[in-house]
Amino acid sequence: MSSIDKSGTFKLGEHSVRRLGYGAMQLAGKGVFGPPKDHDAAIAVLREAVASGVNHIDTSDFYGPHVTNMLIREALAPYPDDLVIVTKIGARRGSDASWLPAFSPEELIQAVHDNLRNLGLDVLDVVNLRLMFDVFGPAEGSIEAPLSALAELQRRGLVRHIGLSNATRAQIEQGRRICKIACVQNQYNLAHRDDDALIDQLAREGTAYVPFFPLGGFSPLQSSALSDVASRLGATPMQVALAWLLRRAPNILLIPGTSSVGHLRENLATAELELPQDALDELDGIAKAA
Repeated sequence: MSSIDKSGTFKLGEHSVRRLGYGAMQLAGKGVFGPPKDHDAAIAVLREAVASGVNHIDTSDFYGPHVTNMLIREALAPYPDDLVIVTKIGARRGSDASWLPAFSPEELIQAVHDNLRNLGLDVLDVVNLRLMFDVFGPAEGSIEAPLSALAELQRRGLVRHIGLSNATRAQIEQGRRICKIACVQNQYNLAHRDDDALIDQLAREGTAYVPFFPLGGFSPLQSSALSDVASRLGATPMQVALAWLLRRAPNILLIPGTSSVGHLRENLATAELELPQDALDELDGIAKAA
């Protein structure tokens, strides 16, 4: 058994994927805009991830834009049979690198075709509809029109499975009246735990939950308790934060991102890290103190 196998598996669409995956966002340039600082290093990270057993890669054509998808195609095509590539639509990038809604049926159709072309695929495994009622977090609003447009592309055979990103519980329930929801992708980590009840509900229902910013994202997790636990365990704080997520619920699939092979290996080594109960108790207190 390789080390990543110890993370376990969970169902994503029609495949069981390893719970430690890889998020490609950091392969683009600064601010997730433009080309990578080191093209060859980006290719090396992708190939190392798959060689290490990662079979779930998260991406989007608005990373760059177009940059990460083209890197994935260059590095990994023809793709391994068990590799699940999950992408997102529903946003676009402004010329100033801003994040803008792209919710109209025409924009969503174009986004699916852009992802197909840039990834070199005939069908997308999983497409998450990124909800942009508030760019900074979930906010209520009807998703009937955009999700119906995406469901039509699914019926046409261009998309296998559909998920929701940046979604509220009400939007997930509305979405399920339109199509099956394969996964939910929201912000969640040791300090940001608004989705605690939602994760437990989705676990009971067998639906995958994919936390983005599992390490804090643009504002990395900073906690003396996290650092203390990591020091005692001989691990990095980020390894401990990822290990806590693996323990949090069986339906959590991790997609930590990096542009460094060394950092990638550190992230994947998390599968080997055991958290004793006293450490878990300390880590659970971080959200209460936040």
